[in-house]
Amino acid sequence: MRHAFLSAPWFDKVDELIAAAGDLQIPAEMKAVKINITVSSPRGDAQVFLEDGLFSRGHRPGTPTTLLLTEELARKVFVDGDNAAGVQAFLAGEMKAEGDLAGLVAMSTVEPSAAQKRLTVQIASITE
Repeated sequence: MRHAFLSAPWFDKVDELIAAAGDLQIPAEMKAVKINITVSSPRGDAQVFLEDGLFSRGHRPGTPTTLLLTEELARKVFVDGDNAAGVQAFLAGEMKAEGDLAGLVAMSTVEPSAAQKRLTVQIASITE
């Protein structure tokens, strides 16, 4: 069953997929980053927290980095696994970033592990 991107059922299913995936062998550069992400869409803003290379719902206080991006871009980066789209959007000013950008830059320079890539494919398969 497919779920609307960033909906409550989508997050529930993503949580299940993450739990079932086991050790994702997440690179250290990704594990070190904590980011509050606001995804804007016609339905309203969605708040996402990225830690240890994984999503969760909501924002966390004291997070050193904040991103603001569109739903279309978030889908490209987080569902389609197109990291280059994120870098291009940042350079073009289509994605706004605030705070400590060092971790964000470091994270963008590493390749996801094979296990992360498999999880991304699974997430894409359940996303409308």
